[in-house]
Amino acid sequence: MLKDKRVFITGGAAGIGFSTVKKFWQEGAELIVFDMVDISQTEFSKMERIKYIKTDVTSKEGVELIAQEMKNGVDVLINNAGITRDASILKMSEEMWDSVIDVNLKAVWKLSQLAIAQMKEQNSGVILNAASVVAHYGNFGQSNYVATKAGVIGLTKTLAKEVGKYGIRVNSVAPGFIATEMVKKMPQKVIDAMEEKTPLKRLGQTEDIANAYFFLASEQASFITGTCLTGDGGII
Repeated sequence: MLKDKRVFITGGAAGIGFSTVKKFWQEGAELIVFDMVDISQTEFSKMERIKYIKTDVTSKEGVELIAQEMKNGVDVLINNAGITRDASILKMSEEMWDSVIDVNLKAVWKLSQLAIAQMKEQNSGVILNAASVVAHYGNFGQSNYVATKAGVIGLTKTLAKEVGKYGIRVNSVAPGFIATEMVKKMPQKVIDAMEEKTPLKRLGQTEDIANAYFFLASEQASFITGTCLTGDGGII
């Protein structure tokens, strides 16, 4: 369904990003993957149809590398890269605020802008952005993170209205509690509390979110744009 399509994924070396890379790879896509870890720490060297570029999506050099790759075509852009720098409001520094804004929101805007310029020429394309359920509910100690994820949802809706006439769809995915490596290292009582808050009584798997990305990128979602697909096990 996405065979030979050029799919760009940021933050693709681990967690949800890596599961997304594997899902699209299994479906025959050509992957251009960006992250900040050395390739020796990933499985990408063993997989054909993947070009891995170590770079920072907030740096001028990183943006230029991505722009150069997009000149060869971009069918799907998945803005998956994200960071947290948690602290309550009186303890949060300006650097903590700015760094999260730069990665989680500004980079999404900039890379979307680059992709849209190319997709407009193709008269087709899909952009998918990483949101979060905390955008809807807030979360203690994450004013910076929540602000970015709420911003991503608003940005997604706005871009969808602007670029639909070019055959470009823009959507976001909002994960709930997902069993990433970081979460798995938390105390068991914390994990148990997460599961208890989730009506399905389990954490989501990274593959669950990868599948959501894939659905939205596919022709099965050809009339879906400007939406936020929530994958949270029904949490409220």
